[in-house]
Amino acid sequence: MDFKVLNNGIKMPVQGFGVFQIPDAAECERVVSDALSVGYRLIDTASVYGNERAVGAAIRKSGIPREELFLTTKAWISEMGYEQTLRAFDASLDRLGLDYLDLYLIHMPFGDYYGAWRAMEELYAQGRVRAIGVCNFEPDRLLDLCHNANVSPAVNQVEMHPYTPQPDAIRIMQKLGVQTEAWGPLAEGRNGLFTDDILTGIGRKYNKSAAQVVLRWHLQCEVIAIPKSVHRQRMEENFDIEDFTLTSEDMAAISSLNTGGNTILDLHSPMEVERLYGIECPE
Repeated sequence: MDFKVLNNGIKMPVQGFGVFQIPDAAECERVVSDALSVGYRLIDTASVYGNERAVGAAIRKSGIPREELFLTTKAWISEMGYEQTLRAFDASLDRLGLDYLDLYLIHMPFGDYYGAWRAMEELYAQGRVRAIGVCNFEPDRLLDLCHNANVSPAVNQVEMHPYTPQPDAIRIMQKLGVQTEAWGPLAEGRNGLFTDDILTGIGRKYNKSAAQVVLRWHLQCEVIAIPKSVHRQRMEENFDIEDFTLTSEDMAAISSLNTGGNTILDLHSPMEVERLYGIECPE
């Protein structure tokens, strides 16, 4: 598997696996176990997902050496603030059953995330986490944080897929030395992604599915992607994207699907922000 070298020198796998919306412990443990056996080594969870214990259980049962894995979790809005984030980190680490994290992220750009960032810088200095970063930070907020932080974010995890390709944001992240990571890389199947004429047409040239074409597009955009599936066959398919290369014409055709806005999550919507503030982390 290929890796990206983050701005602090550590290596992060370019192909990852997400566990959003898999709260059932038994199912999540089974899904993560399948993903690890398929070959994924980057596993992405969050405190608000309510499945950190299941992820940790699957990791321990896998027998894979800890140093070969890259584990990410995130602090939720209610966990923002210096003291709150320190407590949240300890709680996540305990649920995961780990001695350290590879990447710890601020989940949303709301609340006292500057206090949270000071806590994360401290955890990073102590060696309890190998890299720190953010999620869903648009260019203005990311620039502001980078200009005021002692440690620049290593990663910004954002919504990115053919309908929301974010070229301008990615250019700014590249300028700042922040690695782009895509959540929802398959757009959660919205806009008919799996049957899209352009994507399936490109796929026929390489005997690949629309999903494989999209994940290969992410790879060639220099973006780390974390697709999710509860089906092992689809995990295997999503992982099998290193044996073909999209042409510049293919890449342009995929990028032409840009809708000009977010498809899944609009953080400019007051109703959406109110909804997010109403979500509590499970115990």
